[in-house]
Amino acid sequence: MTGADPSADPGLFTPDSVTWQMHGDPMMWIAGIRALYLQALHPRAVRGVMQNSDFRRDAWGRLMRTAHFVGTTTYGTTEAAERAGARVRKIHRMLTATDPDTGERYGVDEPGLLRWVHCAEIDSYLHVLRGSGFRLTDAEADRYISEHRQSARLVGLDPGTVPADRAELDAYFEKVRPELAAGPEAREVDDFLLHPPTHPLLVPVREVLWRRVAQLAYASLPPYAHELYGRPAPAPATAARQLRLTGLLLRRIPARLRWQLPPKHILRAMARLGPDTRPAPYKLGR
Repeated sequence: MTGADPSADPGLFTPDSVTWQMHGDPMMWIAGIRALYLQALHPRAVRGVMQNSDFRRDAWGRLMRTAHFVGTTTYGTTEAAERAGARVRKIHRMLTATDPDTGERYGVDEPGLLRWVHCAEIDSYLHVLRGSGFRLTDAEADRYISEHRQSARLVGLDPGTVPADRAELDAYFEKVRPELAAGPEAREVDDFLLHPPTHPLLVPVREVLWRRVAQLAYASLPPYAHELYGRPAPAPATAARQLRLTGLLLRRIPARLRWQLPPKHILRAMARLGPDTRPAPYKLGR
């Protein structure tokens, strides 16, 4: 942390964490879309989203709120991260969903549902970044998963109940797979991600650019997710090449330019802690 203000609050993760370096990467956006695809395969979890929001009208807002939460908890002060977590927990406590088959009413803050959302996000961030060329050793990947027991705590989970390394994360997905299905809500998410509402003049742009982004996120899902959605995906080798090429292209955009986009979490963190705390993959393993 050379150049940092020693009196400044580094936040929950600190510039020495794997999280700090990873979350500044542009492939996080594609990873976030993959996470949406994966999260939608848990019927109880996605039902909680669909019954408590107009997903088709507010999907971008939801994605941006998730990005803001991740940015705040990664690069903000400890106080800002704790406030963000308290806000999420308060909202979740007020929301319920109803199973249309049984009539059961349940809270969206059930630990099992929060755990699924958490694990789908962490798995997506790791899979997409590593697959796109972000250099991360197995030990660093384990560190990343362990670090995010903090984010699990912020949303209301007992940190001891979430996976702490790759082996535990793999075991979790194996255990939860029988609960997964591509129900009507998942189909709606899939349709939205392929055909988001767009001004008529922007439809060609959507078809050329956005569809490729959504297809890449879909292609990066595990094979069982493709089977559940029932939609073909490119061969794994093809998907891997596409992921690496996209990572190469996006990382050619200067970081300082990317970080200018609101809400500028990284630039604010660097202003608070010093310019030498800028996230960069080469800082891992030092």
